[in-house]
Amino acid sequence: MNVPSPVRHTASPPPEIAGLRSAAAVRERASMVARWVADGHSPHFTLDENKLDAVADYVAEVTREAYPDLDIPYHSRWRHFCAGGIDRWKELSESMRVHPLERARMAVDLVTVSVLLDAGAGGAWHYREVRSGNVFARSEGLAVASLDMFRAGAFSSDGDRIHRVDDAALARLDPATLARHFQVDATNPLIGVEARSALLQRLARAISERPDLFGSKPARPGNLIDHFLNTARKGSVSAASVLATLLDALASIWPSALMLDGIPIGDAGRHGAVRTSDSTDRIVPFHKLSQWLTYSLIEPLAWAGIAVERINELTALPEYRNGGLLIDLGAIRLRPGIDPQTPHEVQSELVVEWRALTVALMDRLLERVRAKLGLSSGFTLPQMLQGGTWSAGRKIARTLRPPHGPPPILVTADGTVF
Repeated sequence: MNVPSPVRHTASPPPEIAGLRSAAAVRERASMVARWVADGHSPHFTLDENKLDAVADYVAEVTREAYPDLDIPYHSRWRHFCAGGIDRWKELSESMRVHPLERARMAVDLVTVSVLLDAGAGGAWHYREVRSGNVFARSEGLAVASLDMFRAGAFSSDGDRIHRVDDAALARLDPATLARHFQVDATNPLIGVEARSALLQRLARAISERPDLFGSKPARPGNLIDHFLNTARKGSVSAASVLATLLDALASIWPSALMLDGIPIGDAGRHGAVRTSDSTDRIVPFHKLSQWLTYSLIEPLAWAGIAVERINELTALPEYRNGGLLIDLGAIRLRPGIDPQTPHEVQSELVVEWRALTVALMDRLLERVRAKLGLSSGFTLPQMLQGGTWSAGRKIARTLRPPHGPPPILVTADGTVF
């Protein structure tokens, strides 16, 4: 095992660009957009924050149904690995005769590729799990399919160590291989197979270029365990520092054309409500999958003895379940004349605005949901997402737009961001 040393990467971006690579920037700039909409400047949306109490009631009801004892885990990819009531990771990990630290590295390997494959699947795709015979769609289907692919060794270049992810295997992962493992064919289409494959190939290049974080020969996402063991203070790291590490290392993998001075910003868009005096003017960062990965690293890091603190530094995930909940219950309203069934590009101002409103309003929703559930400040944002807003968004969508519950606004996506 080539363990990465705790050295800093030398190619640091300018301070204004580095500042965009943070949850604080996501929150701050989303709030700028929300104020702009609240002041009536938006040609796309209006706000009715009085409806947030009704949203909180609905979220609290869904949360109590799912977690009657209010023992609510964090929102993360690990919940989807238990789809259908089967703890697949527990079964797999307990079958491995490896050191606990190596098991944690394997967990980071798995969850990294699974999260990066977890953008919208579309309403037509499903995955039939051979072992159980169960059929899953959307996020659960993508999770189970990616775990089965990991179990089969498709992300490893070493036939004797198949339960890992390494740069060599990722670099040669083509769309046909991904399609085969995800059971994609003419009757079972998955959005963005080519784009998802390209994303993993870019991941291969990114991790191979950062031996300080991911090791070498091979480079593995799982070697982040060693990086954080080397850099943790008194056995803990902040959520913001985990996210900053991911954004520093993986900014180059995202397909967005948004770049400053030749440096990729990652998952971000442009909006006129955000005004600054530097080169980041009009830029709204989101980092949806990077934050989703940060949430999903909390448990593997804990298994390695590293506590992730200050979880509320992260933001809500700006995706269509959380954002759809706010539209479907009237807190966000489309202006008259806008057809929600006309597809909008992810980088369009309308979608950027919707995502920013989602981040800002989820923060305002948190205290209301706490009160409805009778909980204290110990009830965190990722618990609300899990309890929670994501499930509530899915439930109301299926009620209003049966049977599959597509989002209330159609978004043209390629399977890599939204």
